[in-house]
Amino acid sequence: MKKFCCLALALLPLTAFAYPIDVQKELNGLSIDYNAYDTDSDIASIQVNNYGTTDASCTVLFNNGPEAPRTRKIEVPAGKHKNATAKFTRTIIKMRIKLTCTPK
Repeated sequence: MKKFCCLALALLPLTAFAYPIDVQKELNGLSIDYNAYDTDSDIASIQVNNYGTTDASCTVLFNNGPEAPRTRKIEVPAGKHKNATAKFTRTIIKMRIKLTCTPK
């Protein structure tokens, strides 16, 4: 029984699975920052923060690999932040996000 309890406790950290997220950014001189999150095993999200004085129009491309990429377009006003999320049908192993922002 002690061996079973020790084994169960040793495997506990394996249940909290997080996938790696690579972000490629093209900001075109804007003061933009981002935070990428692994919301769930099949959902990815990114928060885009605009610290500049110019409104930004951003395109976010979520790429999971074998599935078709998901594209989200968001408008980020100056001094504000916006979120973009994408849900996939398969479990995400590695997420690649391309963030492209242009002045509005």
